[in-house]
Amino acid sequence: MCDEFTLEDEQRAAEGVSRRGFGLAGGAATVAAWSATWAPAQAADLAVSESTVAIPTPDGTADAVWFHPAQGKHPAVVMWPDIAGIRDANKAMARRLAAAGYAVLLVNQYYRSAKAPVLADFASWRTPAGQQTLKPMIAALSPAGTLRDGAAFVAWLDRQPQVDRKRGIATTGYCMGGPFAVRTAAAAPDRVKAVGSFHGGGLVTESPESPHRLLARTKASYLIAVARNDDARAPGDKDVFKTSASAAGRPAEVEVYAADHGWTVPDSPVYDKAEAERAWARLLALLKRL
Repeated sequence: MCDEFTLEDEQRAAEGVSRRGFGLAGGAATVAAWSATWAPAQAADLAVSESTVAIPTPDGTADAVWFHPAQGKHPAVVMWPDIAGIRDANKAMARRLAAAGYAVLLVNQYYRSAKAPVLADFASWRTPAGQQTLKPMIAALSPAGTLRDGAAFVAWLDRQPQVDRKRGIATTGYCMGGPFAVRTAAAAPDRVKAVGSFHGGGLVTESPESPHRLLARTKASYLIAVARNDDARAPGDKDVFKTSASAAGRPAEVEVYAADHGWTVPDSPVYDKAEAERAWARLLALLKRL
């Protein structure tokens, strides 16, 4: 997950950007520039509707942003954000996925503590104020709570007229959202058929509740996109996950990408367009099997 180890890599990346003369753009400007690189090229993209929704859960009411093609029924995706929560960057990512033909629920993992957005952009998480804001929110999260949330989000999706219930549901997670995606698959195994984790933190731990120990409870196929600096710190984790998936009879594509933790998210200082687009292509390939 995002910590002091990944912070050092982010700082080096930011220094490199400054040396090249681009400066550090604001979050909204960065996301707008990123969106402009793909939106005009996607002639086949569908028109997208989006709205803020409230979802009842056993623990309260979760806020989320609901993106879907303006017409028709489509396979659904539960999207778990990284540590900085819902913001312009992952809204743009969800919008892009919806334009590709999916009904995407971008959820606020911190709903027990506050409505989204809790931070304006990823950079805010690295400030003392941002960390002070998030610390109690993170403490309010738990594996059991995520299982309850995942089941509630899947049930909500199945009640929406825009969702094709004849197709499986997928879930994607970024950073801390990677384990949440696996837990969602365990919470609703008969509906969740695909899981994508991108620079997920904590997929393999010593805890009996570790995500890799839940794979036998799922019926999903997995795309596990690992950051190179995460792999450098725990090189055995990818092999443990592969072995666990094989033992559970779950298909799993596990790959270390040539980019650092956070590389798929456009407001991250280590965003890597080439590797992000490669991960995007692998995600679309996974979702086509729903």
